[in-house]
Amino acid sequence: MADHFDVVVLGGGPGGYATALYGAAAGLRIALVEEQRVGGTCLHQGCIPAKALLQTAEVLRTVRGAKEFGVEAGEPTLDLRASQLRKQQVIDRLTKGLETLLKGREVTVIAGTGVVVDAGAHRVRTGDGTEVEGDALVLATGSSPRSLPGLDFDGSRILSSDHVLEYEEPPKRVAIIGAGAVGCEFASMLADIGTEVTLLEALPRILPGVDAEVSVALARAFRRRNISAHAGARVTSIEGTRELSVAFEGPEGATTVLVDNVIVSIGRSPRTAGIGLEESGVDLDRNGFVRVDGHMQTAVPGVYAVGDIVDTPQLAHVAFAEAIVAIKSILGEDAQPIQYDKVPWGIYCHPEVAFAGLTEEQARERGYDVVTAVQRFVGDGRALIIGEPEGIVKIVAERDGPILGVHIVGPWATELIAEGYLAVNWEASPEEISTLVHAHPTLSEVFGEATLALTGRPLH
Repeated sequence: MADHFDVVVLGGGPGGYATALYGAAAGLRIALVEEQRVGGTCLHQGCIPAKALLQTAEVLRTVRGAKEFGVEAGEPTLDLRASQLRKQQVIDRLTKGLETLLKGREVTVIAGTGVVVDAGAHRVRTGDGTEVEGDALVLATGSSPRSLPGLDFDGSRILSSDHVLEYEEPPKRVAIIGAGAVGCEFASMLADIGTEVTLLEALPRILPGVDAEVSVALARAFRRRNISAHAGARVTSIEGTRELSVAFEGPEGATTVLVDNVIVSIGRSPRTAGIGLEESGVDLDRNGFVRVDGHMQTAVPGVYAVGDIVDTPQLAHVAFAEAIVAIKSILGEDAQPIQYDKVPWGIYCHPEVAFAGLTEEQARERGYDVVTAVQRFVGDGRALIIGEPEGIVKIVAERDGPILGVHIVGPWATELIAEGYLAVNWEASPEEISTLVHAHPTLSEVFGEATLALTGRPLH
């Protein structure tokens, strides 16, 4: 007979563990089924390890530029194995902390690969036959790297994001297929550690989801760093074994580059196959994502889905928010649906990119009478002091109305976006933000200056 809980959670990544922690904080008895250590892709193969290696790249870049500040440090060398060790120490510390937190809230963590055997009864079975059921079931099985037809990941020639995060020696030359957030982060990191990078994007510009002016600014910065970025590029062939010949066609014509590895970075697929969902009546779309309503509930009453298995932004903080909505819905509380077009995004390449809300193009497509302001970091005292004056803050607003979107490319953009997100989420007007005092000298002043510009009375 299956053990009974208030909520059974299948999957221990950000969506799953957030569901468990928030539910337990609300007094619910929770079972969490996870096949590996808790933490999921974000903690073990995504956000945390990637940003740890990007921080290594930043330190290397900073030391190389130390002479500009009058600091003689010589030419630095990189021990990537030591960097990987530090990365793993960060992961282990966070994982242990998460395990301790789950234990402290009395969440029952069950090790094993779970399968839904009866969605109506909210029952899950693991490989050793253990069964648990609940008054509600939350699906949070995550995602895996998506490959291209004929380009199966082999760990030597064709690499996924998982493989890239395990490099022990910097490759000499790579081609990266896909210039979205992850592709641009990899391009930036590898260029910093000495790799010759060719970045290929099939759509008309790199970072195709961001505002066009931000994309152009990042492409310009990449060119200055000798990252060979090609938008509108279609890969026509990949040949060879040890040395790979990558042929592609783009606006510049047909080109071939020789590389050591090809990194495929075109997104992630939901892990929904083979876990009993369709057999249980859980509705999936043609790409395998679970269909949910605004309260994260599936077609089966009492069964919810959160995180990467839902066709929403595949971001850990979005999974956290979805987990809260799911638990509030289970408790019968007022759970406001998430406004996905307003959530903040952070891309940790150099220079960093961050945004929240609508791009200028999206705002115009939705019929807004749009006004914009662009303020450059080159005029900001703090940006010049830290030696990173490249980039812009762009604000998209409705004429005589609220701020619709904030888009940043430049130093510490992933931290600066917090103020932009609050402005977008609270539908603040440029006039309201322009009355706020920004400390000087700070990078945040650039955002304040942009709001002043939208009032028609810029200060600088």
